[in-house]
Amino acid sequence: MKFRRKSDVDTTTEAVEDATDEVSVPAGPFDAEELADDGIDRVDLGSLVLTPEPGRELRLQVDEASGNVQSVVLAGADGAVELRAFSAPRNGDLWADVRPQIAADMESRGGTATEREGRFGTELLCHIVIQQPDGTKGAQPSRIIGVNGSRWLLRATLLGRPAIDPESSAAWEETIAKVAVRRGAHAMPVGEALPVVMPENARRVEPPTA
Repeated sequence: MKFRRKSDVDTTTEAVEDATDEVSVPAGPFDAEELADDGIDRVDLGSLVLTPEPGRELRLQVDEASGNVQSVVLAGADGAVELRAFSAPRNGDLWADVRPQIAADMESRGGTATEREGRFGTELLCHIVIQQPDGTKGAQPSRIIGVNGSRWLLRATLLGRPAIDPESSAAWEETIAKVAVRRGAHAMPVGEALPVVMPENARRVEPPTA
C-alpha cells in the first residue's frame, strides 16, 4: 500500500505526532498491485478485490444465460453498497464527466440528483420513485460515490441508511476504502465495465423447496 509521508523532517513533538497519524491511515480505494502482503484472505473477483468484514455479506447477481456477474453487492443490516469498476483514461477525471450523465438520467426518470462533498470528493444524493412488487410506489434513495484511480473508476452506490444519513455512514465509507481495483494492462474503451469473475470457492445457493 502507498502511505502518505511528510517530506520535511521536523523534530518537534507536534510534527512527529502528525507524521505518525498520516502514515498510519492509508487512503483507499487502492490498485490491486498496491495491496500489502498482510496475510488477509481477500475475495478476488478479477477486477475487484474485497476485504471480508463482519456484518457484510457478499452477493453476486449472475446472468443465467451468459454466466457473467452483473452486480457485486456488500449487504449489511442497515444498508448495502453496489460496487462497479470501469476503464478510465490515464489522465483526467472520468467521475467529473460521468456525474452529469447520472444526474440527467435520474431527472429523465422523474428523480433528483444533488451534489455534496464527502470523504471521497464530490458525490451524488439521488432520489427516485419506483414501483414496488405489490404495485405501490415508493421512494428509493441512493448515494453514488466515484473514485478516480490509475486508469480506472470505482463507482460505489450506497443504499438504505448510509444513503439517507451520510453523516453516520463512516463504517460504510471504510468498506469502500478497503476495495482494490485490478485494471489489467490490456486496452479498453473509456467507460467500459471491468469484468468481474466468480471466485473459485463460490457455491450457488438454491432457494428452499416447499
